[in-house]
Amino acid sequence: MTSSQILLLPGWQNSDPAHWQSRWEAIHGDHRVEQHDWMRPLRGDWSARLEEAVLAASGPVVLVAHSLGCILVAAWAQHTRHAGKVRAALLVAPGDLERDDLRQMIPGWAPIVRQPLPFPALMIAASNDPYCAAERSRAMARDWGANYIDAGARGHLNSESGLGDWPEGRSLLNDFLKDH
Repeated sequence: MTSSQILLLPGWQNSDPAHWQSRWEAIHGDHRVEQHDWMRPLRGDWSARLEEAVLAASGPVVLVAHSLGCILVAAWAQHTRHAGKVRAALLVAPGDLERDDLRQMIPGWAPIVRQPLPFPALMIAASNDPYCAAERSRAMARDWGANYIDAGARGHLNSESGLGDWPEGRSLLNDFLKDH
């Protein structure tokens, strides 16, 4: 398996220390893409930071996104000329930024870019995510060309979901990367 740098793309307000992304950073040495403003995310600014991180990587990257980070991957992929550096993406629990309540809290991200991603992707989402109905996450996965795994009734797949180090998620990522 070719070695790739894993870039962690947290969602709105960043991933707290108990979040699986923070745990993966500590355990596996994955690299978090730091945003300038976690509380007032601007799509252009977040895309620019992702572009910088991809360009700074010495080799191929794997994008591991949670919530708003998934929406960022789709938006970035639409305009970047460096998608070829992305080996694959793991998209976990996308937020539905087209929902009225979320669009008002996090303006500037709707409509969600729905073009097929130019790299292999795997989406994992829960059947009871409070920020995205299961049929909406399935539709995003289909539009993006991502494989879809239903994680069951586990909420937003964040620290409140009690995933800890989320070895199941890491195993699914590793299995996906064996094929891509």
